[in-house]
Formats: sequence, structure tokens, C-alpha cells
Amino acid sequence: QVQLVESGGGLVQPGGSLRLSCAASGFGFSSFPMGWYRQVPGKERELVAFITSRSDQIYYAGDVTGRFTISRDNSKNMVYLQMSGLKPEDTAVYYCNRGRVYNTKYTPDDVWGQGTRVTVSS
Repeated sequence: QVQLVESGGGLVQPGGSLRLSCAASGFGFSSFPMGWYRQVPGKERELVAFITSRSDQIYYAGDVTGRFTISRDNSKNMVYLQMSGLKPEDTAVYYCNRGRVYNTKYTPDDVWGQGTRVTVSS
């Protein structure tokens, strides 16, 4: 059974940091690109970052560049999102995703975790 389980969300003050984790199981993790998305109520889920299977290609959405870092550990079937310099507009539910990359473009598979909520507020 393909499964993604996110953790690490919570309440943090502006300027603070959080590290999100995603544990993957049920598929050949080391063969797949992985992405982090986020969603706020009333808006579409948006891609925050992705990383290719060998970590040789990494992408960040413009508004998180320089603040967020995506990484993965293929030996542990884990993908991470280190978030720093958090802003209230980063408040969202963050989802881990398995996907594909074609010509540098990330396309999500229909494989999602349950999400972890991040709230940035003073």
C-alpha cells in the first residue's frame, strides 16, 4: 500500500523555523521525485518545492526561495522541508507528494499524505 505520512507542523512565530518530515512506504521511493505542496482554504494546492530521485534537481517556488530547503534520505524513505524565516502567509496545510519530472516540470501523481498544518502567527 502506497503511503505518505507527514509530520512536524505546528504553531510558530513569524521569523521562526520548522522542519517537516514525510515518511514514504509501499513504493520504490528512491526512484521517484518528491514534492511538497501547500493549501489554504479556498485556494488551489500549490507546489512549494520538489526534489528529483537523486537530488540532482531541486526547485523552489519563488516566494520560498532562500527560506525553505527540501532534502531527502533515500536510505530512510524520507523527504524533508526545512522552513525558516516563516511568514504569516506561509500558513497552510503542507502535503507531501510523489511525482514525475519531465523537462524540469514536476507533475504530481495522485499520491498524497494527510497533510500537516503550519500556522505562523504571533
